[in-house]
Amino acid sequence: MQQQDGVRGLRSHDHQIPDAVAEVFRHGWADTGLSPRPLPGAAWAAKRRAALSERFPGERIVIPSGGIKTRSNDFDYAFRPHSAYIHLTAEQGTRAVPDSVLVFEPTGHGHEVTLFTRPRSPRDAGPHGAELYSDRRHGEFWVGRRRTLTETAGALGVEAVSRDHLERALAGGVPTRAVRGEDPVVDALVAPSALADTELLAFLAEQRLVKDAWEIEQVRAAVQHTVAGFHDVAAELPYAMRVERGERWVEGTFNRRARMEGYGLGFETIAAAGAHACVLHWMHNDGPVRDGELLLLDAGVEADSFYTGDVTRTLPVGGRFTDVQRRVYELVFAAQSAGIAALRPGAPYGAFHDAATRVIAEGLDAWGLRPGGDAVTHEPALYRRYTVCGTGHMLGLDCHDCAAARSETYAQGVLQEGHVLTVEPGLYFQADDLTIPQELRGIGVRIEDDFLITADGAECLSSGLPRGADDIEAWMGALR
Repeated sequence: MQQQDGVRGLRSHDHQIPDAVAEVFRHGWADTGLSPRPLPGAAWAAKRRAALSERFPGERIVIPSGGIKTRSNDFDYAFRPHSAYIHLTAEQGTRAVPDSVLVFEPTGHGHEVTLFTRPRSPRDAGPHGAELYSDRRHGEFWVGRRRTLTETAGALGVEAVSRDHLERALAGGVPTRAVRGEDPVVDALVAPSALADTELLAFLAEQRLVKDAWEIEQVRAAVQHTVAGFHDVAAELPYAMRVERGERWVEGTFNRRARMEGYGLGFETIAAAGAHACVLHWMHNDGPVRDGELLLLDAGVEADSFYTGDVTRTLPVGGRFTDVQRRVYELVFAAQSAGIAALRPGAPYGAFHDAATRVIAEGLDAWGLRPGGDAVTHEPALYRRYTVCGTGHMLGLDCHDCAAARSETYAQGVLQEGHVLTVEPGLYFQADDLTIPQELRGIGVRIEDDFLITADGAECLSSGLPRGADDIEAWMGALR
């Protein structure tokens, strides 16, 4: 495949383009302009921009989308904008343009918001370095059509100008806060301020803690697509058992659904069979899927709006739990049920974790698995040897959403109507752990569902999947 890059220069396998050939590209194109139409989420994004403007009066705010990341040589990863940029624009999947920058310029009455972005590749460029056909990263013939600036302004509801004007816009002595580490040009033009930039990141994250109606709709759709992917996987487990790397088959089955229904994956799919389930973020997915073992599938579809689901089920590969597997599963199920019961507005955020951990600690204690022995005071935190991590997290544009929020508004805060979060207790008995009976070693179980905090409790968004052991077995039996 012959390629030429007008931005990064010719490479060893590229051909020079004579002026006469370049001239051929300049003429004879039909008018394919589109009528500017606002995106469905644009009105909601405008409200979020207004809140950001109100929070930082008199200061310039710079929110870059980020750029393309190289995978290998001249091939790149699929572009995914920074979550704060998405939240403030409501941009959609394949329409997102790398290297865009949203600038809030202070005025006497708030801010004027301008998007500095790449316009559609021009069709009448000069003979040398024409982006349209020679730029493998940004040229329309290489990566597809972008919107014109007019179309972008109409879709997002902000003024759109060429990225070429960004440097001039960021000049002057205006106090400026920026999201750093996403755009080297922004980082070079905006003097860093650790406190100011940290405050900006915290506010941008805390804006997403309580989801508005548009966001809830997007998360709900992402979770529904995720649930569909789990149905696909359960139906294909018999085939996964017959191939050498069955985990890869499981991964591919779910990932196909993610690409069909949304932009792709919210995170790399965890398809962990057997003892691999004891590795919390197992993503190698290169092992077999054997009858008699468990498969832990942790996966999420990212919708075209970039909101994601995050669900885990632990399935008996052959369709039925062994007695030992069922014993572990039912303890995790009881812990998750206790955590779910603690979800309500006004409750401390950590209440669901405490409730789930208490059930696991009491269950393991009853099994004689108190870490440190009977002489140690009963303390749920000691059982982390077998639970490893927390019991859930906020969910939204990021799988672990709102991570830059201040502790007092997140981990030390209270649940509010509009929060979306996961409840996902687990037990992970490592294959080489000599503190547990042989029969438990190599068993890992996690059950995870997504919840919306409502006025009087919580709604399970992933209720389309069975949770209990009997229901899991009946579901898998019906699919086969």
